[in-house]
Amino acid sequence: MADPRSPLTAEELRRRVAAGDIDTVVLAFTDMQGRLQGKRFAAPFFLDEVLEHGTEGCNYLLAVDADMNTVDGYAMSSWEKGYGDFALHGDPATLRLTPWNPGTALITADLAWHDGTPVAASPRQVLRRQLDRLAGHGRRAYAGTELEFLVFRDTYESAWERGYRGLTPANQYNVDYSVLGTGRIEPLLRRIRNEMAAAGMAVESAKGECNLGQHEIVFRYADALTTCDQHSVYKTGAKEIAAQEGVALTFMAKYDEREGNSCHIHLSLRDADGRPVLADDDAPHGMSGLMRHFLAGQLATLREFTLLYAPNVNSYKRFRPGSFAPTAVAWGPDNRTCALRIVGHGASLRLENRLPGGDVNPYLAVAGMIAAGLHGVEHGLELPGPCTGNAYAGGAERVPATLREAAALWRDSRLAREAFGEEVVEHYANMARVEQEAYDTAVTDWERYRSFERM
Repeated sequence: MADPRSPLTAEELRRRVAAGDIDTVVLAFTDMQGRLQGKRFAAPFFLDEVLEHGTEGCNYLLAVDADMNTVDGYAMSSWEKGYGDFALHGDPATLRLTPWNPGTALITADLAWHDGTPVAASPRQVLRRQLDRLAGHGRRAYAGTELEFLVFRDTYESAWERGYRGLTPANQYNVDYSVLGTGRIEPLLRRIRNEMAAAGMAVESAKGECNLGQHEIVFRYADALTTCDQHSVYKTGAKEIAAQEGVALTFMAKYDEREGNSCHIHLSLRDADGRPVLADDDAPHGMSGLMRHFLAGQLATLREFTLLYAPNVNSYKRFRPGSFAPTAVAWGPDNRTCALRIVGHGASLRLENRLPGGDVNPYLAVAGMIAAGLHGVEHGLELPGPCTGNAYAGGAERVPATLREAAALWRDSRLAREAFGEEVVEHYANMARVEQEAYDTAVTDWERYRSFERM
């Protein structure tokens, strides 16, 4: 029998369905907003039809806003084009149990048009294209994502009814690294850890963070595609487990005026034989020439690619001096004030991108980092000196301060169009436009409190 802590094989799925242990299979893909979208199938039907042939879904799933409203400006899907279907084909390597949903397995899908061509703007395909480019250089990418979240002792339904105001955080004070603080909600954290392990993920640890009720669960790094697949499953699964426990957790980048939810992304490279290629113990900071070029590419493209790391209006509320979220386009060895931190040594040497928040789409962010690194390698970019002090107070170029600024840089970027193609650039520029326009028309609580009586 297969290891219950490993993703399922198709053969094992058949045995478990025949034994009555699994009755449901979820086929899902990650949308632009980083959410799992798809269908639940009766397991026998999935095995008979869907595993081999796939299924269909409305192509508006890559052309809606966060509220699932149809919006204009997308080339692939519109009222004029009739909102047809694209195909969802499950990747058998991603079959896994989802223990938080009894009797259920899940498989991650790739999207294709009916002629078999990939949907270029689908996040998983955006990453696949960059991984293929990297493979052309004889390299493979490995990644780890560190998602922070806030836990509230309110249900999702009651939080909605209360307008997300006056919620009760799971901890009433800063519990960064506090064993007592994590112990206060260990039943929830333990269940998430154990059930993600049973879904085939290698759990490393859980720790408290700075904001009230803020925590982080970390998983062992893997090849970049696997990490992004697992990130999406974990994010959905953690919310489902929280709902079952009668609490709510959020990954939103900035819930309040305190520390936001980050998603630091660690990236390293290996050659075709699996040997690490970023380290050179005899070179400055232990970095190989390849790593210096790769890191220089990150700096050169950071502002133009920020949309991939910070995709929402709320994302930019994190970028404040002294917040542990970066404001400077700078790098430094083990320097948490920089956007790009170099951490580890020898075989573990890697770069950490500290821009992304908990709302990031992992496929797009990792694709951006690979494309940035390849730009540095292909053009032999030289790495400027490191920041060894407080990057918040330095003279480095600034990270975009708003979605509007980041979207304009992305839309006008020659580098982005060369790396990702016109279709992808226009698609995600339109996503940013839709998000910005929705925000621009909204009236916030801050405005009401400030203006209702006193203005």
